[in-house]
Amino acid sequence: MADTFRISRSATIAAPPERIAPHIQDLHAWEKWSPYERLDHQMKKTFSGAERGVGASYAWEGNSKAGAGKMTITTVTPQKIAFALNFTKPMRSENTAEFTFEPDGGGTRVTWTMIGPKTLMMKVMGVFMNMDKMIGQAFEEGLGTLKERVEKSPN
Repeated sequence: MADTFRISRSATIAAPPERIAPHIQDLHAWEKWSPYERLDHQMKKTFSGAERGVGASYAWEGNSKAGAGKMTITTVTPQKIAFALNFTKPMRSENTAEFTFEPDGGGTRVTWTMIGPKTLMMKVMGVFMNMDKMIGQAFEEGLGTLKERVEKSPN
């Protein structure tokens, strides 16, 4: 088994990157499209750092489904928004998440990726659970909701 994992999903959104990026760079906006926000409606959230863009941080602590952790935006370019993504529950892990933007016909192909080390515990869990399918399904749902929000937005 590989020592790292990489899970990606993509969707084409009928909008330029500059209309999509604000929904990702503003961590307050995630509650409107991220499937992870619906895992625990009582989740405690703390925003810190910059209001949006590089340095913006979001920490959460929720039920057993939501877990706990923190994400911080580390990179913002016209082609990519990257995050340091650190989980503390249900298990500790340090990952990278990124959204990339590529022209696709009259729209933008948005790819949501998570990359990280595959710990011994993840390797054992991988025997019983398909992490790519589980996380990938959440990414597909989130990208679908993001697409819907951006395409319905007037600007």
